[in-house]
Amino acid sequence: MGPSAITPTARRVLTLVAAPLLATAAVIAPAISTAPPIPTASASCPDVEVVFARGRQEPPGVGQIGDALVNALRSQTSLSVGVYGVNYPADLSAASGADDMRAHAQSMASSCPNTRLVLGGYSLGATAADLMARGGVSSSANRQIAAIALFGNAGKRLGPAPAFAGRTIDQCADGDPICGRGIDWPSHLQPSYLSSGLIDQAASYAAGKL
Repeated sequence: MGPSAITPTARRVLTLVAAPLLATAAVIAPAISTAPPIPTASASCPDVEVVFARGRQEPPGVGQIGDALVNALRSQTSLSVGVYGVNYPADLSAASGADDMRAHAQSMASSCPNTRLVLGGYSLGATAADLMARGGVSSSANRQIAAIALFGNAGKRLGPAPAFAGRTIDQCADGDPICGRGIDWPSHLQPSYLSSGLIDQAASYAAGKL
């Protein structure tokens, strides 16, 4: 599937699903500030690179959920694990995050063809990763993507992107109204995911795909 294969209808559906939910969550339960971002991967081509899109209003980097995923994955594999924080404003639009994630994955296919990629995102960042997956990447980048890990994804109800259905884990905390049918808004915030065990589960899933 090519980078532009996502249909306008599918993009509109995902955007319409995500935007009002994430906007409401921002008013009721704004994102918590994070620690300084993890450095990006060096030019020496790691065995694995986590490419992660942070949540809305988090500072540049991978955010708390991305940080925890990287640490969990490093504890479950002897492979070297690099990090790339998706470069986007993390405001109300996920589209630029999807574009940057796609561009980076395709760049890695050229510069580090043996590096396995674990893509992911939290909240608005999960929507960005979901959009990217539905739009697709080049065939070489597709082959490098080992797994996609989503947390608090507003597009969860649509099911995984067909091209990555066997490589996607879409985690939703109990009570999270963004990705599920709960009414507990705080369950969408970082502390809920950090204490739920869902990040370790996703790391185990990704490690099994490497």
